[in-house]
Amino acid sequence: MRQAGDGQHTHCPYCALQCAMTVTPTASPGGGHDGATVTGRDFPTNRGGLCRKGWSAAELLDHPDRLRAPLVRDAGGVLREAAWDDVLHLVADRVRSIQAQHGRDAVAVFGGGGLTNEKAYTLGKFARLALRTSRIDYNGRFCMSSAAAAGNRAFGVDRGLPFPLEDLDAASVVLLLGSNAADTMPPFIQHLRGAQAAGGLIVVDPRRSATARLTEQGRGIHLQPTPGTDLVLLLGLAHVVVAEGLEDRRYLESRTDGYDDVTRGLARWWPERVQGITGVPAATIRATARLLAKGSRSGADGGAGTYILTGRGIEQHADGTDTTTAAINLALLLGLPGTAHSGYGTLTGQGNGQGGREHGQKADQLPGYRKITDPAARAHVAAVWGVPEASIPGPGLPAVELLASLGEPDGVRCLFVHGANIAVSAPNAPRVIDGLRSLDLLVVSDFFLSETAAMADVVLPVLQWAEEEGTVTSLEGRVLRRRAAVTPPAGVRSELWIMQELARLLEAPSLFSDDPSTMFDELARASAGGIADYSGLDYGVLDAGAAAYWPYPPGSGGTPRLFLDSFCHPTGRAVLVPVGPRSDAAAARFPAPLLLATGRLLEHYQSGAQTRRVSELLAAQPAARLQLHPATAQDLGVRQDDAVVVTSAHGEAHALADLTADIRPDTVFLAFHYAGAGSANRLTGSSTDPVSGMPEFKTTPVRVRPLHAATHHVLTSRLEAIA
Repeated sequence: MRQAGDGQHTHCPYCALQCAMTVTPTASPGGGHDGATVTGRDFPTNRGGLCRKGWSAAELLDHPDRLRAPLVRDAGGVLREAAWDDVLHLVADRVRSIQAQHGRDAVAVFGGGGLTNEKAYTLGKFARLALRTSRIDYNGRFCMSSAAAAGNRAFGVDRGLPFPLEDLDAASVVLLLGSNAADTMPPFIQHLRGAQAAGGLIVVDPRRSATARLTEQGRGIHLQPTPGTDLVLLLGLAHVVVAEGLEDRRYLESRTDGYDDVTRGLARWWPERVQGITGVPAATIRATARLLAKGSRSGADGGAGTYILTGRGIEQHADGTDTTTAAINLALLLGLPGTAHSGYGTLTGQGNGQGGREHGQKADQLPGYRKITDPAARAHVAAVWGVPEASIPGPGLPAVELLASLGEPDGVRCLFVHGANIAVSAPNAPRVIDGLRSLDLLVVSDFFLSETAAMADVVLPVLQWAEEEGTVTSLEGRVLRRRAAVTPPAGVRSELWIMQELARLLEAPSLFSDDPSTMFDELARASAGGIADYSGLDYGVLDAGAAAYWPYPPGSGGTPRLFLDSFCHPTGRAVLVPVGPRSDAAAARFPAPLLLATGRLLEHYQSGAQTRRVSELLAAQPAARLQLHPATAQDLGVRQDDAVVVTSAHGEAHALADLTADIRPDTVFLAFHYAGAGSANRLTGSSTDPVSGMPEFKTTPVRVRPLHAATHHVLTSRLEAIA
C-alpha cells in the first residue's frame, strides 16, 4: 500500500488532453481504502493546469456509492452481493448456454474510449478468442468515428493531432470548428493565445460559447452558421481560396491527388449562395478565407502558421465524415498538413479515445489500427496470438447497429459492457433501454451503479483510474503511463483479471494475463508494422520519460510530427475527396420549429455517471437545462427557469429553461450528462453516417412547450433528484 504523503505521477481520468497530475494518498476515515488529493503537474499539454473535473477527480476514489462486491440479480429482481468465483462461473455457464442455443454472435461486447490501452486490446482479444464473437464495438463510435474515417481516406492514417499540441502556440491563425474547448478541455485554451494576440482565432459554432467569446475584442472571428450547414460553409471557404488564387499550388502539385475533382465541385459554392444557406455573411466568408491563407504564408505578407482543428460539433452528423473531409480539403488547398509551421487535426474527446480505437475494440479493426478484413493483418495478429487465422472472426456491427440488434431475432442475447453507460449515452436511448431489458444476460463492469449497471443481471466492480497501472494515448498520439496511486477496496478486481478468469473458464486459446505490462508487451508485438505501431515501446521506455508519439518502431525515437516527408497512402500523397451536401439533408431538417444540438458542460463529463457524484460539480449544474434564445422563448411563452417539455420524433425529455442570447433563435441546446427525464438522448434518433456509423447528435428537429405552472415545482424537484 502506498503511504499517505507519497505522491504518484499520473494523468487525469477525463478528456484526451490527459493533463498531468500528482495523486497523493491520504488517510481515509472509512478504513480499508486510501483517499487522495490531486495537484496539477507541469506537462506540455496542461502546464500545471487542471479543469474543475480534474481538480475534483479524487473525490470519486472513496465515494460512498463505490461498488465493492459483485452483484447478481436474484429471482425477485434484486441485485445482491455474491462471491467472485460463483459469479464468474455463472457468467461462463450462461455464455455457453446462450451461444449453444443462438450462435456465437448472440454474445456481444460494448467497450469504451476511457479504457486503458491494455484493457482495450485485451477486450478485443477476449471477444474474438474467448467469446468467439464478431460482435464488438465501443462508444468511440459516438465520438471520433467520422474524424477517423475522414483522416484515413485523406491521409491514410487517423491520429487526432498529427503534431504536438505545443505547435499551436506559435500559430497566428487557428480555425476551430465545432468544439467548445474552453468548457470541455479548459487547459487547451492557453495554446490559442498566439492566434488570439494576432487577431487570428476563428471559431465556428451556432452558439456564442465560451470558446467563441475568446474571439471578442479584436482577437478573431466568430462564425455562427445554421446548425447542420457546416459542410456548405467549408465549401464556401474553399471556393474563395480557389477563386482568389490563394491555394498553395506547389504543395498541391507535389503532395496531393484529386485537386481537379474537388475544385470542379467548388464552383457553385460562391459566398452569396453560401450565405443564403448558412446565414454567415458573404463578406465574413471572404475575410475568413483570406485570413486563413495569409496565416499559412511565410514572408513579410504572411503569418506564423495556420491550423484547422475540428471537433464533435461538425463530426456528430449523418454527414460527419464528408463535413470533416471538407475541412481537410480546405487544409490541403492551403498547404497546411505535413508542414513544420501549419497543419490539420481533430480534438479527440475521451480520455483514451485515441488508443481505444487503435487496438481492437472496434468492429472492423485488429491491433495496430489494422483492418480485420486484411489477410496480412489477420495472419500477423494470429501469429502473435498463437491461433489459426481462421479462428479470428470477421467484422462485426458498428455501435448503433449492434445496439439495435439487442433482443432481436437472430440478434444479441447477451451483452458485456465495459467503460460505457449506454442507457444514457447512446442515441435513441428509449429503444436502447428496451433492448437491454430484453437480453437474456447483461454483464456490466463498472465502479458505480450507473444507469446501465442498474439494469444488469451481473455487475462486476472494477478498478478506478488511480488504482491501476497501464497506458493511455493522448489526443497527440503520445503514449502515457497511468500509475497506481491508491489501494483499491478489497472486493474490486482489474478488468484484466476478470477477462483472464473468464477466458480460462471458457477454455480460450492464447494468453490472457492480469499483469498490464505483460499485455502491453503483447499489444506492442501485435501492433508491429501497423499504422499505430507501438512495437518499440515498453514500460521501461515510458517510465524513463520518453516522449512516445506513435508510430514508434524499435530503434526509433517516435514520430511527434506525421507527414513531414510523406502521407500514409502507398503513393505518399494526400487525397482530396470531392464532397457535397446530400440532396435529402435539407428535407431531413426542415420544416422544423427548432433544431436540437447536444453537447457538454464545463462541470460534467460524458453520461455524468462520475461527475454527477462529485458534490461540487453537481451543485454547479444539478439538472438538465435547455438553452434557448429569449425571442424564441417569448414566442413559446417560456420564461427563465420554467420547466419545459422537449419532444422529437423519437421521444420526450424534460428540462429547465435557460434563456440566453448566446444561441441562435432557431437552435436549442441540451447537455447529454443527465439521466431519466432529463436525458438528451431520449430525443436523438438512430440515423447514422454511411461511412463512419456516427449517429446524428447535432440537428434533431424538436418542439418545446412549457409545462403547466402547477407542475413546475414538482418537475424541478424531480430533475434535481434524478441528477
